[in-house]
Amino acid sequence: MSETRKNTLFLLLAGFFITNAIMGEMTGGKIIQLGPFALSMGIVPWPVVFLSTDLINEYYGRDAVRRLTFLTSVLIIYAFVLLYLGMSVRAASFSPVDDASFSKVFGQSMWIIVGSLAAFLFSQLVDVLVFLAIRRRTGSKLLWLRATGSTVVSQLIDTFIVAGIGFWLPGKVSFSDFLSMASSGYVAKLLIAIGLTPFIYLGHIAINRYLGHHN
Repeated sequence: MSETRKNTLFLLLAGFFITNAIMGEMTGGKIIQLGPFALSMGIVPWPVVFLSTDLINEYYGRDAVRRLTFLTSVLIIYAFVLLYLGMSVRAASFSPVDDASFSKVFGQSMWIIVGSLAAFLFSQLVDVLVFLAIRRRTGSKLLWLRATGSTVVSQLIDTFIVAGIGFWLPGKVSFSDFLSMASSGYVAKLLIAIGLTPFIYLGHIAINRYLGHHN
């Protein structure tokens, strides 16, 4: 029963991880205003990815996160291939969504796709390494430190890679605008990571109870 529950839990966490990662990519073209921050809508699903990563890392280890990260990257590419095919087929005359509208929403540039995928892969692998490095030093204590600390480091890398490859390298924004945009996005992600801390503890408690752990 314990092994069955552990497998069921992994499927649940992996499902949330993959779904929110793909939705983060799909919704990234819309800019929203959160307080003083102008951010991509794609930032909204990513807290669930952060949380799922830390919980999977905690209970299933580095290899599980790595395999899931590579699988998710393949599925993101697959999703973009499907969208590309969708943009290549003409809409019917009575379609409520015409070709121009569909392409405007989903036709993200290749630079943004490349930057986003590179950032996702690299930042997830860094997140795992930092998480485990902190855990080796603190043991099972200080869950907040390894969860938040790994996110702080990985999202610094993620934010600057996405903005750099997606906007600065192709010349869409100046270097100063790139720094401003990336810094603003990183501060917002940092605040989100800190705000997630109570949910990490709640998730830890719920999983321990579900698996029958008493520590």
